[in-house]
Amino acid sequence: MQGCKHGARKTAGKADPVLNLESPGAILFKIGPVTVRWYGLMFVLGFFSAAALAMRLGKKWQMDTEELLNTAFWAFGGGVVGARAYFVLLNYKHFLEEPAQAFMIWTGGLSIHGGLLGGILAGFIYCKVRKLPFLRTTDLLLAAMPLAQSIGRWGNFFNSEAFGKPVGSDFPLKLFIPEESRPFQFRDQLYFQPTFLYESIYDLLLFFVLYFGIAERVKRYPGLLSCIYIAGYSIGRLIIEPMRTDSLLAFGMPAAILTSSIMLGLSIILALVVVNCHRTHQSS
Repeated sequence: MQGCKHGARKTAGKADPVLNLESPGAILFKIGPVTVRWYGLMFVLGFFSAAALAMRLGKKWQMDTEELLNTAFWAFGGGVVGARAYFVLLNYKHFLEEPAQAFMIWTGGLSIHGGLLGGILAGFIYCKVRKLPFLRTTDLLLAAMPLAQSIGRWGNFFNSEAFGKPVGSDFPLKLFIPEESRPFQFRDQLYFQPTFLYESIYDLLLFFVLYFGIAERVKRYPGLLSCIYIAGYSIGRLIIEPMRTDSLLAFGMPAAILTSSIMLGLSIILALVVVNCHRTHQSS
């Protein structure tokens, strides 16, 4: 069973359609010593797709698209460092035993929350040095960010990670996980919730809402679109994360739930501050 498979399982004389998902493997191809992995391909494809659309919107907003692209590259680099650092810190016991693995990002293990923090910090530094409008630049990049996340989640599919709780063989949409990738307590289970797919779909919908539905309407409030993105993404993680079996823990609870809760609260407060400051500035 490879890739996406359609099957039919008969129950009480009826054929129930079942969609089986199974990764063809983490490696796309090898050329001599060079190994190209699906995870890296999805990561790069997501970045360039989002950057291209951010530049398209930036041109419409009369921004310097060359500087916008440069900021995107800096944010990308900072995001990778932040994403890996966040993951390593939450798994520090494992990486103390195998420190070299901390640099093996191609095997997976990048936290989106860490990536957001690292990317925003790197983007802020670049904008500060180049004297660019940070809030407006961040709005443009984050408007397209969910598209990169939607594509990037398929890297989790190929790595057989970021899956949910076990389901039966007759579940209408299920993901096969090879034994070596299953949590110890679920070694005897074959199929799991494809939570990577749930989030990929959610992120894609969030992208359409932000990019095509909201961006132009909140353009006059620099920083507001970024707050809406953070709030929207946090809500999605709070819905999907409880379904997962491989959540990283912090203080005894899933780190993504803790971080998403904090970011949701902060984004709402900051959104109110942004709107209030804009209205105060207009009336003064």
